[in-house]
Amino acid sequence: MTPFPPAHRADIVEEIHGHRVADPYRALEDAGSPETREWLAAQDRLFHKVADALPGRAGLRRRLTELLGAGSVGAPVWRGGRRFFTRRTADQEHPVLYTVDPDGSERVLVDPTALDPEGTTTLDGWQPDKEGRRLAYKLSTGGDEESLLYVMDIASGERVEGPIDRSRYSSVAWLPGGEAYYYVRRLPARDVPAGEEQYHRRVYLHRVGTEPDTDDVLIFGAGMDKTNYYGVGVSRDGRWLTVSSSQGTAPRNDLWIADLSASPLESPELRPVQVGVDAGTGVHIGRDGRAYIFTDRDAPRSRLCVADPSDLAYEAWRDLIPQDPEAVLTDFAILDDLERPILLAGWTRHAISEITVHDLETGERTGTVPTPGLGSIGGIVERPEGGHEAWFGYTDNVTPSSVMRYDARTRETTLWASAPGTVEVPEIETRQVTYSSADGTQVRMLVSSLPGRTGPRPTILYGYGGFNISLTPSYSASILAWVEAGGVYAIANLRGGSEEGEDWHRAGMRDRKQNVFDDFHAAAEKLIEDGLTTPSLLAISGGSNGGLLVGAALTQRPDLYRAVVCSAPLLDMVRYERFGLGQTWNDEYGTADDPEEFGWLIGYSPYHHVHPGTAYPAVLFTTFGSDTRVDPLHARKMCAALQYATASESPILLRNESDVGHAARSVTRSVDLMTDTLSFLAAQTGLPLGDELTSGLITG
Repeated sequence: MTPFPPAHRADIVEEIHGHRVADPYRALEDAGSPETREWLAAQDRLFHKVADALPGRAGLRRRLTELLGAGSVGAPVWRGGRRFFTRRTADQEHPVLYTVDPDGSERVLVDPTALDPEGTTTLDGWQPDKEGRRLAYKLSTGGDEESLLYVMDIASGERVEGPIDRSRYSSVAWLPGGEAYYYVRRLPARDVPAGEEQYHRRVYLHRVGTEPDTDDVLIFGAGMDKTNYYGVGVSRDGRWLTVSSSQGTAPRNDLWIADLSASPLESPELRPVQVGVDAGTGVHIGRDGRAYIFTDRDAPRSRLCVADPSDLAYEAWRDLIPQDPEAVLTDFAILDDLERPILLAGWTRHAISEITVHDLETGERTGTVPTPGLGSIGGIVERPEGGHEAWFGYTDNVTPSSVMRYDARTRETTLWASAPGTVEVPEIETRQVTYSSADGTQVRMLVSSLPGRTGPRPTILYGYGGFNISLTPSYSASILAWVEAGGVYAIANLRGGSEEGEDWHRAGMRDRKQNVFDDFHAAAEKLIEDGLTTPSLLAISGGSNGGLLVGAALTQRPDLYRAVVCSAPLLDMVRYERFGLGQTWNDEYGTADDPEEFGWLIGYSPYHHVHPGTAYPAVLFTTFGSDTRVDPLHARKMCAALQYATASESPILLRNESDVGHAARSVTRSVDLMTDTLSFLAAQTGLPLGDELTSGLITG
């Protein structure tokens, strides 16, 4: 192995809440310094020297491109006589937004690649007005996620206004008529303290065609916490405005409602629905005038209640769909063009999706909606004006994204739209395994492999375990390519996620974060115990919060893992709040400003648990230069620490990519990244990826 590029190691030790905390690679926090740039260039040369010579890359790249050639299709959104949907064909780098006009003709509305042939522009969000005449949409470039908001006239395709900047993570709530909307925008940088430019959001009323910086009307948010995120909604009839507020990514929100028929649009009289309550709650006003309240208040697996929108006091809520003891309620839709209206309820039961049918008035369960298999269901979509049909996205391990249609009159589910590409998918076997974590908690894991194979094989274990995010079955080119080559791919449903409801999430956050790592180690041990792999054949992979997961795993149990892909990770948990969007995550992790919470963080912070003389596994860090969520400094510092400390001959590499960020990317860039990460893991675990990977399945 070529010697690692040297990084200056400084004698920086701080006293924090009685702890002596070393930070020898703090200089690498400055991405623009000559020293950091020189170090990054040397890391890039080392990465390419190793990665470009790995075997099987050409065949792997070809197969990944074929598998991604399935493309994608999104469920329709209906407005007036039009429907809107996204689709990506095999030759497109990004999904394209289309509309189908009342006469049935299909047109492109927003094609990110047509706007930017370099492929670095992404469509971050879109919202047609209530009549289907105007479209609000958001674009960002280079992966920075700094959304610019535009409005288009749908009939002509002409841009009406924009860009409106500082619209990142903004919802758009149109008022009837399409002449005005409520939305969320950050304050300008000149009006906030230095370093807080990513915070300080407000809710505004905007009238189309007016100047946002001078004419927008401030509705809500002044004087509230700088890290607050806001959501806005307006009922279909335009009468009710809802405003939600959550402090960062905290699993709770405050909620207000205003009757716009009784107060001016510019100063709506907002009444609290819940304030200061440790629960997540949303309100949807139905066509029948009732308020449908989706909440995990006193129901960690969530329930659906109904009430009169003029009286949303907690005591007035009536259960329509009570909490289920095993399944987590995720979604609902109302179908009312029937003799007896019904409600469809979406659930995940141990990470597998299902839909049930209920009487709309009583909530009584009357049936189920047939689904194609054991997979994942996207949002259930109804027509805003009512009807007897519903649409939902569907995917599983071997099924690219498709859209199903349910007809409540015939009670049949049919394929409405399939992914546009044709691709030969390998036959794989996926089973759900239950195992015990360190404290006896039962955890589930999805394990995919070729049928009929036995004995230990190269295996990737993937996890996330945070922020109430559920890992459910989905079509994945990287999983299929790995399994097709003879490997095993396992996804652990760790605590910290939402697979078993909000209690499951909270069992893996703050002072209980170690539970997530314990669940992950136990998953690895289960794979070994079942004879599927061995420590020398076992790789782990995770990104973002999952990068923190694998960073903790490799420092806590370096003996258990052969190789690690650590992508866009959080790793310095003492200083994470100082960078990116870190301050919005301190409810999930804790804050280093508090002595007790600092104790939680320093207890597992991967960067602070790298010990010289330890034989660490092979590690590939992947970072993205325009990442405005998780600063790449985490990976830089950890990479330098591991390269200095490791006593093994295994490579510690850093892949740094420019003009791309934390989220969406072009297909070409996705293939490049997957080729690099999978070929690295294959080389370390001994999985052959040679030119036997052809346009068909593996032979021999």
